[in-house]
Amino acid sequence: MTAGASGRWATHEQLDSIEGARVDELVELFQTAWWTRGRERADVERMLAGSDGAIGVVHKATDRLVAFARFLTDGVYKATLFDVIVAESERGSGLGLALTDALLLHPGLADVAHLELYCLPELVPFYGRWGFDVDVGGVRLMRLDRDPG
Repeated sequence: MTAGASGRWATHEQLDSIEGARVDELVELFQTAWWTRGRERADVERMLAGSDGAIGVVHKATDRLVAFARFLTDGVYKATLFDVIVAESERGSGLGLALTDALLLHPGLADVAHLELYCLPELVPFYGRWGFDVDVGGVRLMRLDRDPG
């Protein structure tokens, strides 16, 4: 299952924005992952508005959002990929590969020198197929946690 030039698959459709009832579907999808669980619609709407790009994937037969990814970028030097998520019912189908391909081909990332993401150790081989590498010269992820929850 690979994305064509139109960004469409045989059984799925790519969306370049998430609006209206699709936001509710995204909030539901977020409840299935440990790092997005608990997100609420108002905050998700703000997140979408503050993102530089996003891709959603809808299963045509059910007309439901089943995958999502987004990014932030300066358009030149850096971009960070966030919230790459595939519905549990779609995992193992190749949809995650197609979603990541589509994300990396997004016009908003075309001229960016460094694409970055963070993931659990078991997903390193998945992202490694595109050339993502954990060897970043000793750089460490640092976080200031301002969320009391």
